[in-house]
Amino acid sequence: MATKNRRIHPIGYLALYAVLWVAAFAYLFYRQADWSFPLVSLGLFGVALSGVAWALTRRSNPPPVRVRRPTVELTAVLIFMVVYALGFLGWGMGALKTAMPDGQLRELVILGAKLAVHVFIPALILLALGGRVAPLFSTGLARKGFWPTLIVMSAIFLALLSVVSPSLQQIGDLQPGLKVLVWAAPAAFIWIALEAGLAEEFLFRAVLQTRLAAVLSSETGAVVLGALVFALAHVPGLYLRGAPGEQGHSTDLFEVIAYTIGALSPVALMLGVVWARTRSLLLVVLLHAAIDVLPILPDFLKTWAGLSPVS
Repeated sequence: MATKNRRIHPIGYLALYAVLWVAAFAYLFYRQADWSFPLVSLGLFGVALSGVAWALTRRSNPPPVRVRRPTVELTAVLIFMVVYALGFLGWGMGALKTAMPDGQLRELVILGAKLAVHVFIPALILLALGGRVAPLFSTGLARKGFWPTLIVMSAIFLALLSVVSPSLQQIGDLQPGLKVLVWAAPAAFIWIALEAGLAEEFLFRAVLQTRLAAVLSSETGAVVLGALVFALAHVPGLYLRGAPGEQGHSTDLFEVIAYTIGALSPVALMLGVVWARTRSLLLVVLLHAAIDVLPILPDFLKTWAGLSPVS
């Protein structure tokens, strides 16, 4: 007799995540490393804002993204992820930055490299396997919940970062003036939307999470496992290219792993919920940019407006 394929209940995936997160937190606490930020990240992004995202998108009802060869495509994507994490994040980015002096040209080259590695190459892999790429670029502008989610969550991110981040003080030290900020703030938002938002959200949410959902037959499982892969993909970069004092860096590999799971995976959970509920690449890209724009604005002003702190 044929047996039915038993699926893991969504609670099982959430329980798995909880166990791994608690283990990561416990290791950071044991090592007397920074455990406060992971705790805040889980409570704020993993629980509170994921709940807000779920509520705001409850009427979205997006069309499904069909995956023609789920197992084959997921296997290829995961192999690429290993090469990407070790070769690009662990070595390539460091080599690229070392080879070029600080300045606008280097930033443009880095942007091009990130888009090639995160968007162009994964898209080519899927096309070579007979997969469909066009549905992954859906904007979802007309879907219910798009604008409320974008406006409400972006406002929360900006308000939160205005309080907890030193970005506003750093911007004030540069004394950019209103005329500069009028063009620099939108330009910085567009820049980070491409460099971090489009790059990471296409690869991790549109490509990886969609294939995980197809193989697991579980959106919850795809959100959880996708968030964990997102976190672990950052380990080589922090461990091999990090420096003393950089958040998340350590000479202890297990501490870096614990930090990425504890601090980064809750943010990925939240973005994964948004993608699962809306299938809107544009929405997750813009939300990602809203998280990052204030922290990167001081460096953007230095590079593109030629400003330096006024003593």
